[in-house]
Parts: sequence; C-alpha cells; structure tokens
Amino acid sequence: MAYIFKYIIGFVIGLIIAVFASLIAFKKGIEHRRKVAEEAIGSAEEEAKRIIIEAERQAEGKKREYLLMAKEEIHKSKLNLEKEVRERRNELARQERRLIQKEEAIDKKTIELEGRSKELDLREEKINEAKANIERIEEQQLKELERISGLTVEEGKQFLLNSLENEVKHEKAMLLKELEEKTKEEAERKAKEIIATAIQKCAADHVSETTVSVVALPNDEMKGRIIGREGRNIRTLETLTGIDIIIDDTPEAVILSGFDPIRREVARIALEKLILDGRIHPARIEEMVAKAQKEIETIIKEEGDRATFETGVHGLHPDLVKLIGKLRYRTSYGQSVLNHSIEVSHLAGIMAGELGIDVMPAKRAGLLHDIGKAVDHEIEGSHVTIGADILRKYNESERVINAVLAHHGDVEPTSIEAILVQAADSISAARPGARRETLESYIKRIEKLEEIADSFDGVDKVYAIQAGREIRIIVKPEEVSDDDLIIKSRDIVKRIESELEYPGQIKVNVIRETRAVDYAK
Repeated sequence: MAYIFKYIIGFVIGLIIAVFASLIAFKKGIEHRRKVAEEAIGSAEEEAKRIIIEAERQAEGKKREYLLMAKEEIHKSKLNLEKEVRERRNELARQERRLIQKEEAIDKKTIELEGRSKELDLREEKINEAKANIERIEEQQLKELERISGLTVEEGKQFLLNSLENEVKHEKAMLLKELEEKTKEEAERKAKEIIATAIQKCAADHVSETTVSVVALPNDEMKGRIIGREGRNIRTLETLTGIDIIIDDTPEAVILSGFDPIRREVARIALEKLILDGRIHPARIEEMVAKAQKEIETIIKEEGDRATFETGVHGLHPDLVKLIGKLRYRTSYGQSVLNHSIEVSHLAGIMAGELGIDVMPAKRAGLLHDIGKAVDHEIEGSHVTIGADILRKYNESERVINAVLAHHGDVEPTSIEAILVQAADSISAARPGARRETLESYIKRIEKLEEIADSFDGVDKVYAIQAGREIRIIVKPEEVSDDDLIIKSRDIVKRIESELEYPGQIKVNVIRETRAVDYAK
C-alpha cells in the first residue's frame, strides 16, 4: 500500500514538472512569434510608406498631364467659338444686304403700283361713262321695242320663257322616246342572248311518261294464275295497290292502269316479283307489295339525293328531299316533273350567272318550284299554294317562296330569282317534245275550237286541221261580204284567245267563195 502511495506521489510530481516545462516552452514560442510579427509589421510599414510615396509621385504626374489636356481643350473650344462668331457675323452681313435690296425693290414696285392705280382710276371713269351711255341706249331701245311689239318687258320675257319651255319639253320627249326604244331593243337583245345561252348550256332529253304500265308475261297461262281462283289474286293485288289490272287478249302482257304513278310502280314491281317467284296467292302478294313499297321508298330517297347533287342545291330538309324524289313518279302533260324541276334549276342558275347575280337562290327556287305536285293529289288546292305552304313549314326563305308562288303568275314576283324561275319554267315546258297532252284534253280543245267558230253568224262549215294549229272557216257568201271577212276573223281570234288555253298559236283562216255550177247536156 505504501509502495502504491509513493508511486502516485511520484506520478503527480512528474506531471507537475511536465506542465511547468510545457508552459516555459509555450512562453518561448509566443516570444518568438511576437518578434517575428514585429519584424513583419515593420516591413509592412516601410512598404506602405514606399507605396504612398510612389502613389503621390504618380498622382502629381497625372495631375500635370490632365492640366495640359484641359488647357489644350480650352484652346480648341476658343478657336471654334471664334470661328463660329465670324461665320455668324458674315451671315448677318449677307442678310442685311438682301434686306436692303428687297426694300429697294419694294420701293420701286410701290412707285409702279401708284402709277398703275392712277391709270386704273382714269380707265374706271371712262368705263362708267360708257356704261351710262349704254344704259341710256338700252332704255331707248326697250321703249322702241315695246312700242313696236305692243308688249311690255315682263310680257316679252314670259313669251320667250313659254316658247323655250315648250321647245325643251318637245326635245325632252323625243330624247326619252329615243332612249326608251334603244333600251327596249338592247334589253330584248340581251334577254334573247341570255335565254339562248341558257338553252344551249342546258340541253336535255325528254321522255314522255304514260298513265299505264305493261308487264310482260312468260306465257298466257300466267294470266290465269294472276287472276286466281274466283279472281282472289287480282282482287288482292288491286286492293293493296289501288291500281286497275287489265287482262285482255293482248298476248303475253298485262296492263296496269292508274293515275297515281307511285302506286302503279309498286304494282308493277310486285307483279314482276310474283311472276319471277311463281308463287301467286294473297299472302305472297301482300309480302311482295310490302317489299315493293320499301323499294320505291328507297328509290324516292335516291332520286331526291340525285336531284340535289346534280343541281348543287344543299342544306334542304330531309323531308323536302323525299318530296323531290316523289316527283320522279309525277308527270305533267307527259313530262317528268322531277326532270323538269332539275332542268328549271339549271336554266335559272345559268341565267342568273349570265346576269351576274347569286346563282344558288335561283337554282334552289327552280328545283323547288313544283314541290307541291308531289302531294297535290293528297291535299286540296293548287300545287302552287301547296308548295308554298310546304316550304313555309320547313323554314325556306321568302325569296324562294315568292318564286314558287309567282312562277305561274298567281302573285307578283318580288325578286329577280322569281322572274328567272318563270322564264326557266316556260323554256323547259316549251322545248320540242317536252310535253304532250292527253287524248281527251286534245279532243276537247279541238271540239271547243270548232264550237267557237261555228257560233258566229254566216258560218257554213268549220274544220280544225293540223292538230288544232289551224282552223278553216267557210262562210256563206250571201250573208258575209268581203269587207266583213277581216272583222269576222278578228272577232273569232279574240274569242279563241279569251276562252281557250293552248300552246303556240292557232291560224284562223276565213274563206268566202262563190261558185257557179252548170251542166252541159
């Protein structure tokens, strides 16, 4: 234990000695560093003094340099200023000389003007004297004229004015008449050119439609199968289609008669399908008629789309397109109304283009002008009013509606398009071969024509010839004189024009002759 205590005391004493040794060494290091620092500070102070001395020396040099530069700049500015002052003095001297010259010129002109003013005053006095003399002479002449003519000045003025006014009115009337005639000639020429161009650009083939359809049969035995037992098949077909089926002695053919072309077409398609199928009985007939009706609806839609595509008229309501397609099966005097409407659309568009106006409204009105004929057999009224009502229902423009209403002259046209549709409708209907009349209406017109001519006194015989284009009237020579012929022919013409409707013109030929007949025996 004592040994350990001694060891600890020895360790502590050694530790204390080591600490004192370290302190002594640290103090010596600090002393050394202080000396080194003092030496460095001394060197830095000397360097700083040297830098300051050098900077002062350089600053003094720069100062002298800048002073020299400033003096030189001041000298240059002084020279420029002196030069500018000399130039301005010279300019002022020149301006002063010009002003003096102008003053001298003004003085000269003033003297000249004073001389001219005196001269003008003298001339004015002479002119006034001459004017006074002229007035006196005019007054004397007026008095002398009044004495000779017996009219006062005011009466003379009024007489001259009236004469001049009448002369001007006459010349104005002549000029207006001349201009009116030239305008009419030019308008007629231009209209003929436009119509001729439209007709040339729109050449169409015309096919006359009929009110009957003929269905070919493979043999005459098929007629009995179409009639069926106790006529049940033919009755079923007629009931479902509303068409008369005529089975006569015509070999290998059946005639379908009806004025509704859509129903007649349904009957034709259904009958052809039944003949091909071979099974003809009421149930099969109903099935084939239903298929034919669907097929016709598809054709109507395709025809409507074709018409709008051909004419370039777009944006129509689908129901209107369907009605346009229905016109494929509608005829007017044998002319297909659909083809007629397409042709009218083209003609109206061509004429609108020739006139330099918008083409599309004219083509649209032309295509829709007969839309009422698609349903005029179902709705009461004329096709014009029916068509206008349909177009109002589908929100068509008033210009198109007016063109439809005016194309037969029922109302006054309010736009150029309406007039073009009128012209195009007439052109399309008047083309050679475009339309034909039914035999019944043709015979009625011929009979009416002969009846009108025969109703006049002194008429002996009446003959309508050349398909009603000419009527020959033979009068009794003892009742009608040669002088009465012209009057009678004119009266007959007026009566025909007022009571008959006919295409083209009718020649009225009144004949009066006296014959002496004798026999040599």
